Amino acid sequence: MSKNILLPVPQYSSWLAELKLRIQAAQQRATLSVNRELILLYWQIGQDILQRQQTQGWGAKVIEQLAKDLTAAFPKMKGFSRRNLLYMRSFAEEWPDFEIVQQAVAHLPWGQNLLLLTKLKTAEERQWYAAKAIAHGWSRNVLWHHISTQLQQRSGKAVTNFEQRLPAADSELAQQTIKDPYLFDFLGVSNEAHEREIESAMTCHVSKMLMEMGEGFAFVGRQVPVEVDGQDFFIDLLFYNYRLHRFLVVELKAGDFKPEQVGQLNFYITLVDEKIKSEEDKPTLGLLLCQQQHRVVAQYALRGMTGPIGIAEYKLQLPDEVAKYLPSIAQIEAELLAQD
Repeated sequence: MSKNILLPVPQYSSWLAELKLRIQAAQQRATLSVNRELILLYWQIGQDILQRQQTQGWGAKVIEQLAKDLTAAFPKMKGFSRRNLLYMRSFAEEWPDFEIVQQAVAHLPWGQNLLLLTKLKTAEERQWYAAKAIAHGWSRNVLWHHISTQLQQRSGKAVTNFEQRLPAADSELAQQTIKDPYLFDFLGVSNEAHEREIESAMTCHVSKMLMEMGEGFAFVGRQVPVEVDGQDFFIDLLFYNYRLHRFLVVELKAGDFKPEQVGQLNFYITLVDEKIKSEEDKPTLGLLLCQQQHRVVAQYALRGMTGPIGIAEYKLQLPDEVAKYLPSIAQIEAELLAQD
């Protein structure tokens, strides 16, 4: 008669947790594999339609008949509507290189591929957003948010002295990490809001704020105290970026940029380097956010600064024609929580 073997609880629990992770990973791989095959199938169907239209002069009626026949043959499969077949044709036309399809967009769900196809105009834009979506696991709503708010056009556009103050290997990545402008419309405050009011609203929407800050950022704190020679100094907002391995000091200023503000930020960078960062961390970055940047003035102001500093604008409200197409704050934050 066999006896039950009772494993020590800690050993069993850790083994069970490991098995769960392996099962989840296998499920994920299976889902990705199915998605990849579906995207490749859609591309091949689109490519066939393209070739036959070019060589045999297929018109709209043939596509309509094809949709009916495929739907009848595969009633349990969705996706063979006339409209979707036309999307497949456009998909193959806009991504003519099958190797790129295999290596890149086949890893994205069809809904995200449709966003790239219908909301972007150039191959360069599609490739940029596709690479970001794959690298960072963006959902459809997050991808649409970044497209709608023109993330590509804003990335790396801030006035900085990174090229002069950072090693060449680090300066480009740091530059691309900083945007201009930052869009804080989700805070729900007016353009006349005071600095503390904006900071307070940011801490109430941490998930959304981190998404706008960019990949790799963790929120360390607001009004972070640092003591020097018996005096307390307070950093507006402090972040850490695990990709850069650096702290980021953010100073938020309501109104126009003033040259003296970078001197204060430079001082805070030194404080974090001396008082907070560890030996493993790279030198701290500074970011000054203001409502009106004045690029030429900002460029002159940075010339005498020793710390790596960026200066960018922030917007508290989006134009109505952009805002009405964006997913809601609740939708974005729910998706971010679901990914955690």
